[in-house]
Amino acid sequence: MTQTEENVRVLGKKKLEALFDESTFVELGAYTKRSDSESEWESVVCGYGAIDGRLAFAFLQDSARKKGAFGEKHAKKIADIYALAVKNGAPVIGVFSSAGASVYDGAAAMAAYGRWMKTIADASGVIPQIAVIDGVCGGSAAVAASMFDFTVTVKESAALYVNSPFVIGKEAGTPAFVAANGTSAYTAESTEDAFAFVRSLVELLPGNNRAGAWTESGDDLNRVLDFDPNAYSAEELCRELADGGRFVRLYGAYTDTTVFGLLPIGGVVTGVIASEPSKKGILNIASARAAAKLISFCDSFGIPVLTLLDSEGLDVSMEAEGASYASELSRLGMVYATAENAKITVVIGKAYGASFGLLGSKALGADIAYALDGAVISLLSPEASVAFVWNDRVGEESREALEREWVETHASAEQAAYVGEIDDILEPAELRKRICAGLMMLAAKAEGTPSRRHANLPL
Repeated sequence: MTQTEENVRVLGKKKLEALFDESTFVELGAYTKRSDSESEWESVVCGYGAIDGRLAFAFLQDSARKKGAFGEKHAKKIADIYALAVKNGAPVIGVFSSAGASVYDGAAAMAAYGRWMKTIADASGVIPQIAVIDGVCGGSAAVAASMFDFTVTVKESAALYVNSPFVIGKEAGTPAFVAANGTSAYTAESTEDAFAFVRSLVELLPGNNRAGAWTESGDDLNRVLDFDPNAYSAEELCRELADGGRFVRLYGAYTDTTVFGLLPIGGVVTGVIASEPSKKGILNIASARAAAKLISFCDSFGIPVLTLLDSEGLDVSMEAEGASYASELSRLGMVYATAENAKITVVIGKAYGASFGLLGSKALGADIAYALDGAVISLLSPEASVAFVWNDRVGEESREALEREWVETHASAEQAAYVGEIDDILEPAELRKRICAGLMMLAAKAEGTPSRRHANLPL
């Protein structure tokens, strides 16, 4: 082996080492040569190491080796580390940067992509999978990357597309483009930033679907919150609730009407869906898609979901109706209703119309539903309700007085509690304490009829 060959071989390894705790990365299949060449190393680096002291596996497509060319041995090396990851119950991180397969490989290359996708699909819901796009990721590779649980793009180097930008337009595949269409969960400023984000995710996520979503808290479970439900942002509230303010936001560039992410509360890692009050918490198509995706992921790994509801309802626009709005909302309703993980919902401010039913209501399957004192829960907004039902009273009484009366008599949190759709009415200061208590109670939640040998008869 020449010095030049050795330098090329270790280049990708050194890059991948930066993802792991210092001096913990171990490469596997290091000396595998390409199928079509005995003089060139296979263009993917694979191995394992520790992230925050926890086992993780990774692969990196090395663009310095034949532009990261994909083929049979490339797919086999990845499949081999997947087999180890599944056996050991540890996550896989994939770093994508490949110009694609050789056109001379024909059916063999297409079959290799198929086997790669099956490897990813077989591990889905068993171990977490995180994709980092740090170069070209086109065609079938883009499909494979999008099968991962979370996709991270690097701002200056990533290109993620099915059809080439040279064919359909130069904006296609850019980090901004894929963030805006919801394909990527986070856009990193650099490879280092991408790896830091991945580490923050791995540090929170369970290693597998049997491990449990727990982490060290180091925070007071009874800590009193100091926030005003009439003047707050969703991200600020998430950080207030989280242990030590530790909140990993997801899909921030996809929709601004709802905030999504992962956070530990009382040591319990929790997925959060929080309406953004400054945007009226409108449940639009993007919010519905991202919520459904996050709930599905959390359910796969037994991670509880916390819904913080402050929404004036649905997106009233022709654009939404023309984009299969009902279908998107039906997916959200379906995933909430069928998810077996723990689910807690808190109405922070407003819950108008379908937003109350679709965003984690007890009727849809929430285990616990709270409301803050002063929350408004109504089929229509108080303004619309008065105009529709009590318009004949306007003039005898002011419209503002009628709207207050409507809230008090038909749309208060108390009214929702009277019919059993709200379990308790909370003060803002006790919100974290009550959520912690609920998560602890639901820690061993099991759906369905418990198995037993027989009832204990009163003999």
